[in-house]
Amino acid sequence: MFHKEEKRYVTFRSERPTNSQIGAITLALALAIFVVDCGGKKPPPPPPPPPVTSAPPTAPTAARPVIGSFTAEPSSISRGQSSTLSWTTSGATDMSIDQGIGAVQGQGTRQVYPNNSTTYTLTIRGPGGSDSRSVTVTVSTPEPPPPSTTGGPRLSSTEILQNQAQDAYFDYDKSDIRGDARQALTNDATLLKQIFQQDPQFSVVIEGHCDERGSAEYNLALGDRRASAARDFLVQLGVPADKLKTISYGKERPQCTEENEACWQRNRRAHLSPGQ
Repeated sequence: MFHKEEKRYVTFRSERPTNSQIGAITLALALAIFVVDCGGKKPPPPPPPPPVTSAPPTAPTAARPVIGSFTAEPSSISRGQSSTLSWTTSGATDMSIDQGIGAVQGQGTRQVYPNNSTTYTLTIRGPGGSDSRSVTVTVSTPEPPPPSTTGGPRLSSTEILQNQAQDAYFDYDKSDIRGDARQALTNDATLLKQIFQQDPQFSVVIEGHCDERGSAEYNLALGDRRASAARDFLVQLGVPADKLKTISYGKERPQCTEENEACWQRNRRAHLSPGQ
């Protein structure tokens, strides 16, 4: 018995999505894109608040410089002696004393040899202002001898010069005419005019001296500059130039041999002596 082969046909058919399915898929994709987009980017920050306007900060006011003390000891001396200026300051960037002393430190001492009563003024300056203070050194001058009433001998020009002429002092390594030296040489100019008037043949040698520091050769040149500076100053005041000669002794003829500033100051001088 024969059987017929039964043929079966399987039919494959593709199903097309419906409109509702397409809409659901589209919505799901949109939601996924939105979620990804929202998760990948942060929202922009809010704008900063407007700046608060206020007055600029006020800079602190600098303290005013102050002179703590300024003294002269002793305040009364005889001619040829010294007085010591002492001072303390605070808050200053620039400190100076007049009468040819010039710039100084914030605190210190300085010996002076005024030939006449002299007022010294300390002036200080700083970011906060300035301050000044003065002290006076009184110098007693020996009275000139009274004129002779007995017909005794009159003083010679040499004796007058030796008794009344004043030395001009200089700063270390300087030949500038400072304040106290101006006063001394001004008095010397008056004295020399009187001497030359009564003794036309008289002449004067201006000696230049230095302290012991430095070589002999250097001090000879420095002494020469000091003597020349004193001579030029006297000529400017009317003293006849042909009556004045100069010589330098450098450090060879000291008045004082101690090793301190007071002694060195006495040796830094221009001295008047009778001509040969």
